Amino acid sequence: MAERLLMIDDDAPLTRMVGEYLGTRGLAVTPAHSIAEGECLLRSEAFDALILDAMLPDGDGFELCRRLREHSALPIIMLTARGEEVDRIVGLELGADDYLPKPFSPRELLARLHALLRRAHQQVQRTPSPALLRFGRLELDKGALEARLDGRLCELTAHQFALLWALATHAGRVLSREALLELARGDALEAFDRSIDVHISRIRAAIEDDPKEPRRIVTVRGAGYVFAQRQDESA
Repeated sequence: MAERLLMIDDDAPLTRMVGEYLGTRGLAVTPAHSIAEGECLLRSEAFDALILDAMLPDGDGFELCRRLREHSALPIIMLTARGEEVDRIVGLELGADDYLPKPFSPRELLARLHALLRRAHQQVQRTPSPALLRFGRLELDKGALEARLDGRLCELTAHQFALLWALATHAGRVLSREALLELARGDALEAFDRSIDVHISRIRAAIEDDPKEPRRIVTVRGAGYVFAQRQDESA
């Protein structure tokens, strides 16, 4: 499955060119031409990295970078005409992972993205899985194989908890059905089958406020499922 990138830049010809070039190299690019449009996409979809312009018609890309870093580890590369040293330093200090000034070589952008995504994958692999996870009102206890919403125990089988745990420990990343099975296989205490969608439906019934409008486990059409990093805006 192609890794998904969000590119926030008001230069439509540039985003089209970058999207076409990276698309032939196995990366799927979704364009956004303003901060408002980009933030809407970030709330509703999951991406593997962000290409962010510093100067946008409705705001400052540096400020968006700062806000994202308050709650997200999404890899960010700044792609902008502001190439002075002070701008590079500001972007990196605010949380950007890399900085590439315009005009740029598409091949260099591709190389930097590959390096960025590789580091992100290595970090996920190195990070030990905790025994207790909290996402707003939802708490997951791996040792007890229990999920609690507002302190109330959610009725889940060991199989379903293993799937939920796999999603939660990869929050913000889209997982295919095959990846979910592979990640959860070592933790489940009962036989696995291919009825992932049925189990996801039952997990939603246990942990969602409204299973018909899920906010915790979101379906990404044609790709799989993503566990939302931010679930309860008031929490």
